[in-house]
Amino acid sequence: MNKNLRNGIVVVLVGLILWFLPTPAGLKPQAWQLFSVFVATIIGFILQPLPIGAVAFASIGITGLLGILKPAQILTGFSTTVIWLIVSAFLFAKGFIKTGLGNRIAYTVMARIGDSSLKLAYALAISDFIVSPATPSNTARGGGILYPIVKSLSLAFNSEPGPTARKIGAYLMTSTFQVNCITSAMFITAVAPNSLVVALAAKTGNINITWGTWALACILPGIIALIIAPYLVYKLFPPEIKHTPEAKVIAQAELTKMGPIKYGEKVVAGTFLLALLMWSTGSFTKIDATVTAIVCVSVMLIFNALEWKDVLEEKGAWDTLIWMGSLITLAGALSSVGFIGWFAKLVASSMVGYSWTTALIILWLVYMYSHYAFASLSAHVTAMYAAFLAVAIATGAPGFLAAMSLGVISGLMGSLTHYATGPAPIFFGSGYVSQNDFWRIGFIMSLVNMLCFLGLGSIWWKLLGLW
Repeated sequence: MNKNLRNGIVVVLVGLILWFLPTPAGLKPQAWQLFSVFVATIIGFILQPLPIGAVAFASIGITGLLGILKPAQILTGFSTTVIWLIVSAFLFAKGFIKTGLGNRIAYTVMARIGDSSLKLAYALAISDFIVSPATPSNTARGGGILYPIVKSLSLAFNSEPGPTARKIGAYLMTSTFQVNCITSAMFITAVAPNSLVVALAAKTGNINITWGTWALACILPGIIALIIAPYLVYKLFPPEIKHTPEAKVIAQAELTKMGPIKYGEKVVAGTFLLALLMWSTGSFTKIDATVTAIVCVSVMLIFNALEWKDVLEEKGAWDTLIWMGSLITLAGALSSVGFIGWFAKLVASSMVGYSWTTALIILWLVYMYSHYAFASLSAHVTAMYAAFLAVAIATGAPGFLAAMSLGVISGLMGSLTHYATGPAPIFFGSGYVSQNDFWRIGFIMSLVNMLCFLGLGSIWWKLLGLW
């Protein structure tokens, strides 16, 4: 039997079994039926008998066909502003890649500070950090911009998969991937599921997290984590080559090949700086982050840094629009029909006697390390974020603390395995790092990142008055 057909049958059977089970006490049949479709959707995300966009789109169609949701309710998720923020950010990323600005930034930083393997790792980290607010696909950022540079550098030092991997390639691959997971947690627009977190926090806990608030909350713990990561990986997985004066020469040669900064790069750079300014001052100007993103993409179109065909061809943006809009519809409906509240009370009752602090720490750990069972950040967020947030709030945890902490974990957990997030199989598939080393370093980094973002971060958020 065809694998996709077999997986599709499993998805349907899971949905049917749940559908025909007795409705638990305290729930309406509509809520249980919707939950059945939701669980089948998550299984579909994991098994992928169809692409996740197709699975999600079919799911909301089924809710309408079976009368669980009305037609107008089916489309509510597509009107959420945060989805259009992410679509616009995908187009920003298109501008960085098409014009070559992303590569120019990386090579420029490298030409300045790339005379040792450790400094090279920091140069790549700085490059990732600079472009991360405008690349909501960590796969595009890590795999499309940084991976080719890391691969080229490794080969330039005669470090190839196999006996010479540890010369420098294994270290640069590992450090760059781990940094990518950190930057994914730092901005709403740094990885697509962050926007889903924002939407679910608003629907589940009535907690509003703006682009500026997220960035401010994560800038201090994020920078500290970025400072730690390349050095810690250097100690855990040291390269044989310590000094790399050739890297500056290589980077300068690439910049020379690229020539003077081009018109399109100037437009993208200027527009990106304008977007950052408007996003960071949104709490004062009251200009919505999505409006800012749409206006800035329009500027790139008007000044021909992007063409309309680039917008039409950006499949990642439209795929994200479909699956995320569908999931926000399902998650919002689960909350409105009372399922999330019912579930939260059920779990919270099992935590009687625990302080909210202890309960929240337990939720953090379960949320982080359950990702070993997931091959998608989006599937994990969809399956667990709203429920875990509701449980945390039900135990008495401050709403912002619970929402933000679970939100940053949603990016950080990509560090754990070679299948945990989009860039992981790219860097692992390079052949420089064994699975054992990939998992070992990923686990250690997960602990360090949680200390930075949840330990130091929660104190930082308290000082800022966010909770």
